[in-house]
Parts: sequence; structure tokens; C-alpha cells
Amino acid sequence: MPRLFIFAIGGTGSRVLKSLTMLMASGVKPNSLQDFEIVPIIIDPHISNEDLKRTERLLGNYQSIVEKVGLDNGFFSSKITTLDNLVDSENRVSGSFTFNLQQVANTRFRDYINFNELDDSNKALADILFSGKSINKRQEEVDLLDIEMDIGFVGNPNIGSVVLNQFKDSEEFKEFANNFNNEDRIFIISSIFGGTGAAGFPTILKNIRDAMNNKNISGRGFLRDAKIGALTVLPYFNIENDDKSPIQKSDFISKTKAALYYYKENLTGNNSINALYYIADNYIGKPYKNDPGDNGQKNDAHFIELVSALAVIDFLEIPDVDLISLDGKATRPIYKEFSIKNESSEIKFSDFEDYTSRKVELRLSQTVLFLKFLNEHLVESIAKQPWSINDPKINKIFVDDIFYRTNLKEFMNSFGDWLKEMSNNTRGFSPFNLDSSLQTLIKDRTPTSGWFSKVDYVGFDKMLNIKSKGKMYISSQQKMIKLFFDSTEEILTSKFGLKN
Repeated sequence: MPRLFIFAIGGTGSRVLKSLTMLMASGVKPNSLQDFEIVPIIIDPHISNEDLKRTERLLGNYQSIVEKVGLDNGFFSSKITTLDNLVDSENRVSGSFTFNLQQVANTRFRDYINFNELDDSNKALADILFSGKSINKRQEEVDLLDIEMDIGFVGNPNIGSVVLNQFKDSEEFKEFANNFNNEDRIFIISSIFGGTGAAGFPTILKNIRDAMNNKNISGRGFLRDAKIGALTVLPYFNIENDDKSPIQKSDFISKTKAALYYYKENLTGNNSINALYYIADNYIGKPYKNDPGDNGQKNDAHFIELVSALAVIDFLEIPDVDLISLDGKATRPIYKEFSIKNESSEIKFSDFEDYTSRKVELRLSQTVLFLKFLNEHLVESIAKQPWSINDPKINKIFVDDIFYRTNLKEFMNSFGDWLKEMSNNTRGFSPFNLDSSLQTLIKDRTPTSGWFSKVDYVGFDKMLNIKSKGKMYISSQQKMIKLFFDSTEEILTSKFGLKN
């Protein structure tokens, strides 16, 4: 199976990766002739970032679920693995999804570059290149050289580009390159208006294309002409004013313009990228807390992160013939943006273009139905209904097991939180009445009229009984995933008219 290596850079990278994981858990897949194994690599010096930790936890639960139930069951239908699992050697890299940035924690940039050991001329050059002031995590004004990097690069891509350049010499990069095959692909996710993402994208792309100059890498030929896509996220949210913070919303546009100019000269202008996706939103609503990183940096999920994740799906749908590179240059670079059909502060499925709506409406709706059944009706249903009693049983022992209690239930509740956060954000994504009955669950959708048209848990149990009759399942865990996918799909297509 070919692999898609995803480099998720900074806080935005983690949040987009979280949305992609939610889509894959719902069964959203690219319309392509082959499946891809997903290999996420999160790059963020701010290891205490709550957005990063939530994404890592989510990926871990997803991985545990697939290990128990396998693929081809509808939900959780794409394989996610760590780089460590691809390495067939005793010198294995970290089993985490996160790239370990060396010598960053509790380190000032001055010490990272060994400033005191430089000669006078190089000290003068460093002073010029990294002149200016910033605010550290204790809200003290300091020289840029004295920035502590364990909360990220706080809007300073010039510092980030130096630190992230260590990636090319890391064990992770070596193992990634040596295990990269001709049919594999790469996708880079980053924001453009901060520090980590703006620096990370061009640095990582350059290191990949220039890998043939790295003597430690045997797979360098494949990397030079690899099929590489990227998403660059422009400003899409607001932050509170805080004069003591190094992050100022007034800098977002100027930083974006500067980065775009650099990208034009060094990325798009020289055809280094095969497919580049731009995403932004000028509908800027309620501000996030201005947290440069020392308080954990936990932002609510946003609609833009959801559609950013769709860029990854779209990239996998592009035929190989349109992603050809020669001598490290894309022969036919592709540039894409995303749009909605109707301008609205609360996006529903009807506001999407038709192709996007068909891609996500049924699958996300199925996952919401699954979640509601687990939270509102499972305890009442088990040990009473044939679908639960018939082997392999789904009973109290099953719901007390770590698979259901920790992996599946925790993941599904995170899915519900993700939807609620997007619904409450601005611009909001709010296609569901999450606290309503099943009958009115999907906005702008009502069940078909006629006899037996009501959608409730009685009918849900009946559908589960019908779909499970005569079926063979390899385990209770696989039965739950496959049975609920088949049943929710039937309910939504037959009763609500959703298209498969």
C-alpha cells in the first residue's frame, strides 16, 4: 500500500491533522484507485501545546481501534501509522507521531546557535539578522536572540527556519527518506502568518528536494522527484489584544504578505511544489485568547481546519500523471483554493458546493448518529436486542472493556466536542442539531413522509437487527464498527435521502 507522509507543522498543523483524523474516522476517503496509508509527522517545538497533545491522543486511539477491528468496515477505514512502524531495524526512531526537535526545550536561541563561541564578525551578522525585540513567556521584553523556544517561535520565522533546518540531519528524516518509495506521496500543512509554520514549510520542502545531497540517505532519488502537495493557511481567526504578548493580530497580514512574496520567489516561482492549496477566511469573528504558548494554547476547532483537511483528500485524488517532477521541479504545478456556495456565518451542508457536500454529508451524519446511539441508547439496547445478544455479543462486559471505554468512547466523544467547537466558533460549521431528536438531527433535512417515516431509537434497533441477521463478524469490536456503519448508512439514505 502506498503511503502519504503528512508533515503537520505548528499549532495549525496539529489542528488540521485532527480534522483529517475525524474525516477518516467517519469513512471519508478519496475517490482514487488505491488506498493510502497515512503517516503523520508533527513538527512543533511547543510540546506542551494542548492542540498537539489532543491530536496525538486522537491519533493513538484511532490507531488502537484499527488494530482491533481492521480496515474495510466503513468507519476508521484508512490506516494511520507512525514512522517508527515503517522502520525495519534495531535503531528505531521514537514511536510518537511527533518529531523530536533536539536542544529546544528551555533553550534560548542565543545558546542554540552558540552565539558566545562565534567570532566578532559572525556575532555582528547574527545581531543584524536577529535584531529586534519580542516578549518571552514571562511577559518580559527581550532581544530576539534571548527568545526561549519551548513555546514555539512566537511569530519569528527567521528563528524558526534556523532551528527547523536540523530536520535534515535527524534520525527521523533519515528513516523517512530511506523508507520513501516511488509510489508514495508527501503533504505539508502549515500556517503562513506565524513563526513555526511559515518557517517550516519552505525549510522542509527544500530539505526534501535536496535530499540527494545528503550522503546519509539512500532513498534520495525518490525524494527529489516526489509527488508533493502542501496547504498554506492564511489568517482565519482573531485574537484578543494584549500589548504584553509577542503575538499581535495587527502583524498577521504583513507577515502573510512577506511570506507569500518569499514563497513566490522560492517555492511557486521555481516549481518546487506539485500542488499548493491556499485557504483563508475574511469572516473573522470572536477572538481567541491571546496565548503565545505558555498556557497550553488550546483553541476551539474551526471550520477552516475542516476544509483544510479536505485539501489532503483532494490531493490523493489527483492522478499520478498530473504530479510528475523532473530534477526536483514540478512539470505542471497545480494551485487550488476553496469556496462555499452560500455566504453564511453558520455553514450547513447546503452551503457547500455539490461535490464537497456529497463527500462529507453522509459520512459525518453517520458518525453523529453512531455517537448519539452510544451516548443515549446503547445501555438500554444491549442484552435486549437480537443484534446485541447474537454472537459475537455486545454486552456489559464489552462496554466495560478498554477498547470501548477508552479507545472508542473517548474518540467518539472527542468527535462530538470537535463538532460543538466548530458550531460555536465564528465562522461556524453547524449542520447538526446535536442535542435534538434523531428526527431533526440534520439541519435542512427531514425524513421522507409516509408510513413508518419517523426516525427514532426503536427504528434504529430494528435496522440493527435487520443488518446483523445472518452476518458473520470476527469479533465484538469489529461487529460494532461494521454493523453501525451499515445501519446508519441505510437509515440516512433511505429516510433522509442522503446520497452515497
